Amino acid sequence: MKRIYLHWVPVLTILAGFLLTPGRRELEKIHTTDNPPLANTLLWKISGHNISHPSYLFGTMHLLCAADANLSDSLKNAIHSCDEIYFEINLDDMSGIMQSLRFMRMSDNKKLSDLLNDNDYQKVKTYFDKQGSILPFSMLERFKPLLISSLIEESGLGCTTTNGMELVIQREAHVQLKKIRGLETAEFQAGLFDSIPYEQQARDLVNYIDSSESYKKNTQELVETYRAQDLEKIDALTRTADAGMTSYLDLLLYQRNRKWVDSLNVLLGNKPLLIAVGAAHLPGDQGLINLLKKKGFELTPVKN
Repeated sequence: MKRIYLHWVPVLTILAGFLLTPGRRELEKIHTTDNPPLANTLLWKISGHNISHPSYLFGTMHLLCAADANLSDSLKNAIHSCDEIYFEINLDDMSGIMQSLRFMRMSDNKKLSDLLNDNDYQKVKTYFDKQGSILPFSMLERFKPLLISSLIEESGLGCTTTNGMELVIQREAHVQLKKIRGLETAEFQAGLFDSIPYEQQARDLVNYIDSSESYKKNTQELVETYRAQDLEKIDALTRTADAGMTSYLDLLLYQRNRKWVDSLNVLLGNKPLLIAVGAAHLPGDQGLINLLKKKGFELTPVKN
């Protein structure tokens, strides 16, 4: 069971990155082979299509061991050469992120105990009580269950100090006095999970806890793939995620990619940008690299 969706919607994971102290701390599409294999890099230069100064696209991972969350010289140069940085959400808008907490809650005042039998509810409660989390379980149990699941990711990393690529890029951007913006809002991201039945989300949450050892292996596989900058394999892992989630790939990935590209088609002509989004958004027929090419942009791999 591969759970890649954690790298599709970062809102709660990124919130954790802000609040945790060191030590606590992505409708299945047919995959065609019409396009040549992508180079093994997370960093891509965007040019052509009346762009006077190149922009850059970078694939992030929202939560990593701190030792793996580093900036290459190429990525530092990309930050330096751009005017603005676009993440999935505006990470400088902490008030907006904190206010979005209310949209992370289930509607109709539902809570986890309404969706699970007593044994499963106690299992989840015990897990989070033992693990510790950024928020008390009395608050977490009112969140959409798949958002709660994003907090389980840390246990599979096998390290005590974590970080995220967005936060590392953000710090460098602040040093270089670059403006931070977002392609969408934290409220929008949290609202995506209203389209997935809460009961299914709750069952998946219990399954994730039951299969924690398998989950750790899958997380480690994803981290190794990210380290290797193998976008083709990231795409394959995404499309072979557990059966309960593949039917929602269009909602969580592809619809958002198409919307972003429509926005970028305008934004990229105005000023040089760095677009840093979850790596699962880059590869594949419905990925940002291919969609931007279809708009007439040139995407060139950059050694990273």
